[in-house]
Amino acid sequence: MLSKESKMRDFPNLANRIYLNTAAEGIPPQSVLTALNQYGQDKLLGMDGRLLHEEQWRQVRAKFAQMIGLTVTDTGIASCSSEAYNLANLALRLKVNDEVIINDLDFPAGATPWMTDSSPANVKVWRSKDGELHTEDLIKLLSPKTRLVNTSLVSFHDGTRVDVNEISDAVRRHSGAMLAVDITQALGRIPLDLKKADLIISSTHKWLLGSHGGGLVGVSPERAEEWNVPAGGWFNIKNAFDSSRFESIKLKKGAESFMVGMPNYPAVYPVNAAFDYIMKIGVQEIDDHCKSLVSMCRSAIAELPVELLGAKNPKLQSGIIAFRHPNIEKIHAALYVENIHTMLHAGRMRISIHGYNDEADINRFLEVLASALASFPA
Repeated sequence: MLSKESKMRDFPNLANRIYLNTAAEGIPPQSVLTALNQYGQDKLLGMDGRLLHEEQWRQVRAKFAQMIGLTVTDTGIASCSSEAYNLANLALRLKVNDEVIINDLDFPAGATPWMTDSSPANVKVWRSKDGELHTEDLIKLLSPKTRLVNTSLVSFHDGTRVDVNEISDAVRRHSGAMLAVDITQALGRIPLDLKKADLIISSTHKWLLGSHGGGLVGVSPERAEEWNVPAGGWFNIKNAFDSSRFESIKLKKGAESFMVGMPNYPAVYPVNAAFDYIMKIGVQEIDDHCKSLVSMCRSAIAELPVELLGAKNPKLQSGIIAFRHPNIEKIHAALYVENIHTMLHAGRMRISIHGYNDEADINRFLEVLASALASFPA
């Protein structure tokens, strides 16, 4: 997908290392760094730079909308996914005996807002079996009291994917709940079909290859009336500067209510450039390029003396592969010595394969991994 020349032009810092940790931090192309510098130049204009900032902000919303199949007015930008989820918690206005369903493959940002002391809802956990989330197990948890089901499209833990359409159909058949989907581990890496999601949230610093400080929000227009964040601020208030502002406030609705204050323009610029970079190549093209690498890598790891995690069904796999081993810390250190970057977390190693990876990266990783396993047997 990237030639040797284009890879070195766009990602010069990958010249002497193998980076397999995009699920934690994406490596930005040079155009993203240029955009970050452009923010600084525009900020030097003072108030005159505000129009340039706003144009970047509008473009991010438009490109995000295009990628998830919504209109611009159905999108918003918060400062991170955690902020977006906490604002979603406010918007739901949960009451005692309401129920929220999370799952044991979710990232904490989407699971913990409903578990705080200030949240009166009962939280149910949809538990995975053999690395997969089974819809029949979700159905057993659903009831008329269920207000929300939250899930990641791709699990940060082991890369397991879910079928959003299948989950949404089950939720609609068995309750009146809404479905929230975290696409942080998918945006910019796999094609998206999110028509049946009611709330969509994503960070921007992983597969999208943008900066920190972005929390993208999409709200289904069919449920926009129900996603109104009751928060103070000004950017989310229709009459923030009207003469009536001290009598009552009029909140914006849907995704626009998630934007409570001044946009984080230093993040908006690089995120805009990241969207341009990913969309120029094409998400489908990135996915096609990576599928063979993931398959090759996963098949080889399955033959090694490790415990491979995640879904066994190829349709439920993604660009993330995770496994365990009794000496996983020593193995991780051995890889790092060879300048091969992976993630060590909670007793497992996680590797993630993106468009800037190639067959040579995977072969070298497998070579060093096999050697490390031989040096540090279970």
